[in-house]
Amino acid sequence: MSRISIITVTYNAAEHLRDCLDSVREQGVDVEHILIDGASTDGTLNILGAYQDQLAHVISEKDEGMYAAANKGIGLATGGVIGILNADDFYFSKDTLSKVADAFSDEDVDAVYGDLVYVDRNNTEKVVRAWRSGEYQPRKFYQGWMPPHPTFFVRRTMYEQYGLFNPEQGTAADYELMLRMLLKHGIRAAYIPEVLVKMRTGGMSNRSLKKRLRANRMDRMAWAVNDLSPYPWTLWMKPIRKIGQWVNK
Repeated sequence: MSRISIITVTYNAAEHLRDCLDSVREQGVDVEHILIDGASTDGTLNILGAYQDQLAHVISEKDEGMYAAANKGIGLATGGVIGILNADDFYFSKDTLSKVADAFSDEDVDAVYGDLVYVDRNNTEKVVRAWRSGEYQPRKFYQGWMPPHPTFFVRRTMYEQYGLFNPEQGTAADYELMLRMLLKHGIRAAYIPEVLVKMRTGGMSNRSLKKRLRANRMDRMAWAVNDLSPYPWTLWMKPIRKIGQWVNK
């Protein structure tokens, strides 16, 4: 298959950015790594200087948030497959993207996803939660299911056909995009039953009850903008399903 484009969005990400950049550099496939920075002031740009040979594009300017920045990166991508890797995250192994490429060798596959582990921010060998996705079936969305977005790779043609992230969805923009592509438009997804990404703990939408309630409202909007109707329990099942990620780690 053609190259894989990886989009990384940064803003004052100097503390852990090297892990992200190194994990992409170590992959054994043709990767176009695009970095969109929101005008960082903490030394992020100094770090990028040491990686300039591996970065296809680096843009640093004020933006309208991480999803608007991700859209900017997607617009620059030339690879046949696009993945999003957050600045705090990194690939589980050196052959992660090789496995993704193998899955896309099936021309009927439009998207690929896998499993993810949350790790301690400072000790990345310590697993805090384990997100095991399982095979995709449309009815799973109605039971609060979603795949972990950092493991979600999509053919560029799917973005061209069905649209980019909707920044107005806030922290639910990744959920809305996957809901739109998988459930509304029925793109064909393949599951890799392995951990693909390590994510440091500290997600934006789950840091407090207030933020969780706001996230629930944004999740509900994600269904509404796609003219889809969740079951009464769907959006409450979404955070409840996460309990098993601690139990089964």
